[in-house]
Amino acid sequence: MPYTRIKETCLYIDDLDKALVFYQGLLEMPVISKVDGRHVFFRCGDSVLLCFLPEITQKETILPPHYARGKQHIAFEVKQDDYQPTLKRVTGKGIPITHEQDWGSGRQSFYFEDPFGHVLEIVPEGIWE
Repeated sequence: MPYTRIKETCLYIDDLDKALVFYQGLLEMPVISKVDGRHVFFRCGDSVLLCFLPEITQKETILPPHYARGKQHIAFEVKQDDYQPTLKRVTGKGIPITHEQDWGSGRQSFYFEDPFGHVLEIVPEGIWE
């Protein structure tokens, strides 16, 4: 298969306005689409973060129904030189870091949660190479 990347990632949330405050306001992701009562989509580098209300999308009739419950996990990648400044920026916005991981070879990542309890991670480029 000639994959190039994952284009979009989806989280299921329970409050679109709370998602806007966190992802647009605190994490500085531009909004690319918002449909009241359904979803808000954010630009994340060259990818898209989709935030859906699961009680709506599980009843889809045009698109395939989809939803999830519980703690979901995604990681955001930053350039190696931006890792420490990003850590300081996140903590400077009052977002508690729940875990820092040393992956060896000088690679680290840190974890934090969004207002919905999803586990978010910041990783430097090269973490999987």
